[in-house]
Amino acid sequence: MSTYRIEFDGDILQVGFGETLATGDQIVRDAVVRLDHAIASGEIPGGELIKINGRASVLVSQVLGYKLGQIYSAIAFFDPKIGNKGLDRYVVTVSNNPKYKIGDILDISREENPGNIKVALCGFPNTGKTCFREGLKQALLEISNAPKSYVVSGCPDGDGSWFSDTAKRDAELAEKLKADYKSKFTEEFAQFKAREFRNVEEPIFIFDVGGKTSPENRIIMAEATHAVILVKDDKEISIWENFCKSLGLQIIAIIFSDYHGKEDFIESEMPILRGRVHCLQRGVDAENREIIKALANILVSLVS
Repeated sequence: MSTYRIEFDGDILQVGFGETLATGDQIVRDAVVRLDHAIASGEIPGGELIKINGRASVLVSQVLGYKLGQIYSAIAFFDPKIGNKGLDRYVVTVSNNPKYKIGDILDISREENPGNIKVALCGFPNTGKTCFREGLKQALLEISNAPKSYVVSGCPDGDGSWFSDTAKRDAELAEKLKADYKSKFTEEFAQFKAREFRNVEEPIFIFDVGGKTSPENRIIMAEATHAVILVKDDKEISIWENFCKSLGLQIIAIIFSDYHGKEDFIESEMPILRGRVHCLQRGVDAENREIIKALANILVSLVS
């Protein structure tokens, strides 16, 4: 099974990671094989402009740009952060065509998806939100025919999606890069993230936030529709419950993070998923944790 999917949908090339997880080098090799076959067979015919929509790593983006740039005179990538209601926006990234300049924005109308959800993952520091977020991201990818999902960080702590994979191989390097990328949690940052998240139209959008019920988090989380609360003990629950409810968010999960635990425990799934997740540790895969898989299935059911 390929680790990377490439297929035409109308006049848009849809791309994305497959259900089989792999390292970046394997994904790049699979993407090249798939592209070469699609080009040779005429499935990707070449021409003036190709628009690309979907998830791509930096490495795969280089491959797409190189290969498709040989048969198209311009390439535009979808940017979920700058779209609008009923409108997708594509940014021209490669062009040898006078009609398109690099950096041009192409507006593409689309039918709205009223079933999309925006989920804020919240909780105090050291509850394992980053590890939980990455586990949930992978668990969603492993569900066959699941709606598209988009998972990012809403924190300025330098702990992006890249961190978990880096930490598995070199924990010291991961911590150094995190410190280099870290910035201040200001109102300006919060307003920037809120604008960015407001424009995301993927069916399932998940973001984690900083570990405080702060004015900055209030600005960011106001763009969510649902919330998942991660806690270490009972007294933390009401604080985050009240914060989420004050923003009108529907709480879909309250989960205890048990670092020293040996297994997950699901207490209930409806109307709120409750239970424990064990040992959320940096560099350790979490997508197969029972409660994370249960949450992934709940999210899919909300938009299906």
